[in-house]
Amino acid sequence: MRPSVRKSVFAGIAGLSLAGTVAGCAPTATQGATAPSADNSSAGATAPSGTSSSLAGSGSVYQDGTYSADGTYVSPNGTETVGVELTLAAGTVTAVNITQHPSNPNTRKFQGEFAGGIASQVVGKNIDELKVSKVAGSSLTSGGFNQAVEKIKSEAQ
Repeated sequence: MRPSVRKSVFAGIAGLSLAGTVAGCAPTATQGATAPSADNSSAGATAPSGTSSSLAGSGSVYQDGTYSADGTYVSPNGTETVGVELTLAAGTVTAVNITQHPSNPNTRKFQGEFAGGIASQVVGKNIDELKVSKVAGSSLTSGGFNQAVEKIKSEAQ
């Protein structure tokens, strides 16, 4: 065989091998698709989109979709609750929404500041890397946020 023919044949075989490997990893129409259970609806999680992502090195698998959960934290005024809604794609947060549940004007102020600053800290990040502390001057609300994220991680697996 001439050298140029050998290179072309090798490149063609390597390309087919790679295509076969990628095709073997693609999810099927039923793989990972689950209907929401009564538990999912009571936790506020929506049905996953039917695709999953395996996060390299972490061994975790999360279903793409939008999930929500409440987290609680203790403030000087007592126990407070914050609602968290995350949209996941390939284990990455693509959107975040905060639902405020203030029990007083001071909590309303801090949860509002938190809601205004959280997207810049979590959107585009892997869900396994989320652990926020102080966001836009609010340090206590982050405890409730982190608790809600743990619930969402459990629902999304």
